[in-house]
Amino acid sequence: MRKSGPPRGLISYIVLELLEEKPRYGYEILKEITDISGGHWEPSYGSVYPILYKFEEEGYAERIEREDEPDRKYFALTDEGHGHLAEKRSEVGGKARDFADVILGFYHMYVAFATDDRFHVDPSDDDWCFDGEYSGWIAEQVIRHHERDFGEFERVPDTPEEFHARRGDADAPGNEDEDDRTEDDGVDGTRAEETAADGGTDA
Repeated sequence: MRKSGPPRGLISYIVLELLEEKPRYGYEILKEITDISGGHWEPSYGSVYPILYKFEEEGYAERIEREDEPDRKYFALTDEGHGHLAEKRSEVGGKARDFADVILGFYHMYVAFATDDRFHVDPSDDDWCFDGEYSGWIAEQVIRHHERDFGEFERVPDTPEEFHARRGDADAPGNEDEDDRTEDDGVDGTRAEETAADGGTDA
């Protein structure tokens, strides 16, 4: 069970990968992350830019000048940055369970708002609402993306315990790690805490 939002270090990892692809400026990185998320998540300006500046201070990135865009602050990955990216890849590789907890946790909350009598949320001004039809649409989108990238979807009959036992996972449901510290995010995925006292960013 997670105690907060998206895993610590996620944005800094994505920034490193995008800078390895090519030099970029902050707003470009924000838009690229939004595209990767299918348009469902955009980090705040207050998260990406401090990461870029921190990478610059630590020697992981450097500013480069572009004659065609002299007013934009482009950043490129340094040799040290490539080494740091290798470390981040290993770190984020162990976050798959955290990602699943975020996805499932917010979906459970969505369904609770639709079905739990303790909640009485007002209707939205747009077309969205908390009900079975929209819940089905969300599930449909997940299945479509699964089939696009992994092939035909097949139902998994296992309980969570059975699934983790079959996969040989040590991190089965119920095995909570009290030392797993993550940063708290708002529901919209922004990270004001990226600039807070504990190091300034999650870099």
